[in-house]
Amino acid sequence: MTTDSLRIVFALYPGVTHLDFTGPHQFLSRLPGAVTRVASLDGGQMEADGLTFAGLTKFEDIEACDLLCIPGGFGTTDAMLNEPFMAQIRRLAEGATWVTSVCTGSLILAAAGLLKGKRAACHWAWRDQLALFGAIPDPARVVRDGRYVTGGGVTAGIDFALTLAAEIAGDDFAQGLQLALEYAPAPPFNAGRPETAPAHVLAVIQAFNARAMDVRVAAAQAAAARV
Repeated sequence: MTTDSLRIVFALYPGVTHLDFTGPHQFLSRLPGAVTRVASLDGGQMEADGLTFAGLTKFEDIEACDLLCIPGGFGTTDAMLNEPFMAQIRRLAEGATWVTSVCTGSLILAAAGLLKGKRAACHWAWRDQLALFGAIPDPARVVRDGRYVTGGGVTAGIDFALTLAAEIAGDDFAQGLQLALEYAPAPPFNAGRPETAPAHVLAVIQAFNARAMDVRVAAAQAAAARV
């Protein structure tokens, strides 16, 4: 990492969940010396879970980065099997000081062969698939294993970003950032984890996820066979 800049790359793909990267982007882009680029395989514009983002940089136009972040989303299924995309992830990760993800972005890191033997977080519904790649599923909201820092599902991206901010710029800076952005979560329900959600609510979400489970497991198995 250079002493006067922090080159941050968020790697997007079709079907990415926008909060997975816009939350961390809001925080990490305020780090000292941060130069943040949002990139994709082809650049230009991309639809992310109902929102279209434009002005994306092509991966091939980025020489290197200090911090690589892979968000998650339902598009993870296809991204893991897109070899040109995965090759760029491996290339950018190779020289990065921090290799990170939010939600199912850790499955992409794992499919790139980067998390074998490493502990990693993921969205609770898909976390077990990390083991297909030799990674160690960890239920924590934020997990650090060496240079790899992974966040749990979607909103965990903000906790993940503050954890990274403290590692990079110190606790005082991270706390000031938290205060400046008034991150003081006080959810009206204690239903954000399967362990705390009402049983009938959990059943509904599990049924919804089950529609895509076979396809996503098959994609993970196919991707794992390539590693």
